[in-house]
Amino acid sequence: MRKNTIPVAGLSIYDPVHLGIYEDGYGVDIELIWRNILLAGEPGAGKSVGLNNIVAHGALCPDLSLWLFDGKQVELGLWREVADLFVGPDIERALTALERLQAEMDRRYVELDRVRRRKIDRHDPIDVIMVVIDELALFSATMGTKDQQEQFVRLLRDLVARGRAAGIIVVAATQRPSADIIPTSLRDLFGYRMAYRCTTDSSSDIILGRGWAAQGFDASNIAPEERGVALLLAEGGIPRRMKTAYLTDAHIHSLVEYARRIRTRKTA
Repeated sequence: MRKNTIPVAGLSIYDPVHLGIYEDGYGVDIELIWRNILLAGEPGAGKSVGLNNIVAHGALCPDLSLWLFDGKQVELGLWREVADLFVGPDIERALTALERLQAEMDRRYVELDRVRRRKIDRHDPIDVIMVVIDELALFSATMGTKDQQEQFVRLLRDLVARGRAAGIIVVAATQRPSADIIPTSLRDLFGYRMAYRCTTDSSSDIILGRGWAAQGFDASNIAPEERGVALLLAEGGIPRRMKTAYLTDAHIHSLVEYARRIRTRKTA
């Protein structure tokens, strides 16, 4: 039976992340270490619910640094107290943060090469870094100049492409699942993709990959009242229908308080 309690010492990013249940009743527990995940769907479909489950796990992990990019300031704002870095609607600060991450990624690869290893593991004395971006479209297509937006996308693509083995996990979310926001060259780098309700089958395919809607895996068929229902595609698998676990604001406040104590002990 699944344990519904949190260990006194917290969780680990090397543990599976619980997202909800599949339609057959089995739990959705994914290994996010050395992976990235994309969440997308129309406004109100439940994307933020899924995002909160991932951030909650990360917040409760003493072996993880939590970097939050929140273009709206309030979507991830409840977690701000336990974030190692919080970037609001500031494209220049976002670019500076991504450049710092890129430099840290390169530094870690130099060290891995020195010790003749391919990737970090739980025994290394460095934190995994979880980079959570919501809303992707605000940073890549709305705020700042065109040059800044393009630079943001370039830096993000590099982190998604190369960061996994260096212990940098990217969690990106958008309510604008269009080809200009999620180009194929970026989408295909995400090992996990979650498609919440979309308005069209083409939007569903932009999230999951071309051809899935024609095979019957179409997020536009999710009913509007089924908030939190999504199609989850894992690398090398087929999309599976699932229901995301729901965290209320009260749940989040309690988790933040507990995470704050765990992280205080970590730095003490």
